[in-house]
Amino acid sequence: MAEQNASLLNRLEKDLPEGLVVDAAWLEERGIASNLRAYYVKSGWLEQPVRSVYRRPRGTLSWQQVIISLQTVLLRMPLIVGGRTALELQGFAHYLSHEIKTVHLYGPEKPPAWLKKLNLPQRFIYHNSATLFRKDPITFGLGSLALNMAHGTESDLRQAGLAQVEWGQWDWHITLSLPERAYLEMLDELPKHESFHQADMIMQSAANFSPRRLQKLLADCDSVKAKRLFFFFADRHQHAWLKRLDKAAIDLGKGKRMLVQGGRLDPVYLITVPEDLDAVS
Repeated sequence: MAEQNASLLNRLEKDLPEGLVVDAAWLEERGIASNLRAYYVKSGWLEQPVRSVYRRPRGTLSWQQVIISLQTVLLRMPLIVGGRTALELQGFAHYLSHEIKTVHLYGPEKPPAWLKKLNLPQRFIYHNSATLFRKDPITFGLGSLALNMAHGTESDLRQAGLAQVEWGQWDWHITLSLPERAYLEMLDELPKHESFHQADMIMQSAANFSPRRLQKLLADCDSVKAKRLFFFFADRHQHAWLKRLDKAAIDLGKGKRMLVQGGRLDPVYLITVPEDLDAVS
């Protein structure tokens, strides 16, 4: 019995990096039943942040460690960091928050319920990516520290607006939306959860957006609201890449969209915007 326990513990040290989290099911698959999990916690070999969630102790649990655990071979959940959070992580914090308080997650499936129970300063908000982008590589799953390359090359995935950033001393990777995609994700949250002013300021600093990536993302985007808002803000700032976009190939839908009560109707994109936001800068 002692030999079996030692063998299981050795395997756990090999398979579970310090600081990352797994659920009870992950441990069960490796032969670590509830009574043994309780013993490991009592002995200090495991910590239990919340019920059914475990980690090998290493400092204070961070939201980055949680996301890495969800995305990697540990839990294999098809979730990415997107929207406002992805913009903050890629240098747009000047126009947003200087401190990550909310982590926006996108994917075809909801994250586990225990995610919201973790005692972290940040809160997690889930968005269904399937309603925003079709042909989305997120639906292919995340099979390792890198995206599952069996379904596309790294170049293909970057054109779909996805990339990875290194985090931590072991160079773990967090998969997130590139700024072009993250901006569309943010626009889809207007006007209830994001502001026109912040969206305008981000577009002002978007001189380095990739027109090739934008063309694909806009073509794949199912949100008429997000696409109209994108071109509304793009017209205001007239970056060089705007001339390289084929607007005729983008479905902007028909009819008017009232986004702001008491706002003015933009005659080009037929969306209501705040009165104090001029059509063109």
